[in-house]
Amino acid sequence: MTNFFLSILAFLLAHVVPPAPPVRNRLIALLGRRAYLTGYSFLSTVLLGWIIVSARSAPVVYLWYPAPWQALVPVVAMPFAFWLVAAGLAADNPASVTLRRRNGRQGAIVAITRHPVLWGFLIWALAHVPPNGDLVSLILFGAMALLALSGMAVLDRRARRRLGEPAWQTVLAETSVFPFAALSAGRARFRPDRPFIVWSLAGFAACFWFLFQGHRMLIGVDPLAWF
Repeated sequence: MTNFFLSILAFLLAHVVPPAPPVRNRLIALLGRRAYLTGYSFLSTVLLGWIIVSARSAPVVYLWYPAPWQALVPVVAMPFAFWLVAAGLAADNPASVTLRRRNGRQGAIVAITRHPVLWGFLIWALAHVPPNGDLVSLILFGAMALLALSGMAVLDRRARRRLGEPAWQTVLAETSVFPFAALSAGRARFRPDRPFIVWSLAGFAACFWFLFQGHRMLIGVDPLAWF
């Protein structure tokens, strides 16, 4: 259990310290933005792998016993999570997580929510709580859900400082934190562009592979075993 808690702590610290504006700006100045994002993504992947390995070896303490219907929750939810993460990373987004340069433009997915990547991780975390009734899983997915939720508020504050008040008000007028809120209120218009279409398809394809093969290969659990 100690190894598991250390992995969770390291993952949380990695998502607090390097993204802090003074540290982040210094690292980008030294490495360049692309190298920083690549290195940060690699570090996050390694730490996530550590969490998975340590969680699988931790003692199992059941809080509830999973039922077959609970396995359906992530099967239904994960296509949306993959879609939001893939389309979000590929979109121009001045306010949130993206692999593109923040040039002031907004990709199509930003009309749905200005934090698509974080919403993808939030859906992933919450969807995996019902079919995993043990203490370690609850701590793991609960921590990830809290990290995603708090990240939205943190990124909003950083974007407000970085963009300045007039530009930030423009972002607020055309986007929303909650998915589809700006669209339903008529404040945003959805205009699918090439990156949105290509990366949406890539996200769904990745989810399909993960569902039928990847999850069993990488995590050691078949998500379709209950069906």
